[in-house]
Amino acid sequence: MTDLERARADLVIANRILAHENVVDAYGHVSVRDPRDAKRFLLARSVSPEMVVPPDIMEFDLEGNALGGDARQPYLERFIHAAIYEARPEVLAVVHAHAEEVLPFGITGAPLRPVIHSGSFMGEQVPVWDIRDKFGDTNMLVTNLPQGRDLATRLGGNNVALMRGHGFVAAARSLIEVVRMSVYVPRNARVQMAAMQLGAVKPLSRGEIAARNAGYKPQSPETWRAWEYWATRAGCKELL
Repeated sequence: MTDLERARADLVIANRILAHENVVDAYGHVSVRDPRDAKRFLLARSVSPEMVVPPDIMEFDLEGNALGGDARQPYLERFIHAAIYEARPEVLAVVHAHAEEVLPFGITGAPLRPVIHSGSFMGEQVPVWDIRDKFGDTNMLVTNLPQGRDLATRLGGNNVALMRGHGFVAAARSLIEVVRMSVYVPRNARVQMAAMQLGAVKPLSRGEIAARNAGYKPQSPETWRAWEYWATRAGCKELL
């Protein structure tokens, strides 16, 4: 496989995993930076993640324009991905999802915090972006580059940001890492919500987060074990 073929196959796996693990449903998307050109990224055409196959993958520039004369319908919110790649050169993969578990933390004053060890990957702070603050009343979709850039600014150097009444974005140094993070963000939210019904919540400390993340390697046997497990559950092990 060439680097591009591998990236396309891995992106299909990522879509299937996120769908099977209920991070995305008919909507939501995941992208990866083009291994040949840092000013491009790969993202499926407008199709539900569970149905993505390698020929569905399109190429885009950092303004969200489809390349190579590809006239297929892209995702409306491709500008989320374009703006984050533009703002964060170290980011190699991005997820946008609407997982129901995170939504309460984007519409209340209760902050989403890492409370389980696998939630450490989302970082100590999870900012909330409100499209209405700058753009007024909209349909709440990120449909142009100025909106995408405003979201990327709110994300800043963080790994995850919530979108009020909409969902979340996650950015990471590898596709495996962003998928892992996106799987555990809703799980962390479920645990935090359950704990809040019982009493005061004790989140992970800054030191615990740093210690957990310091030993993380995207290609480690432990990480590959999860990737292989999720791909098998999602029915796409043959693409590994």
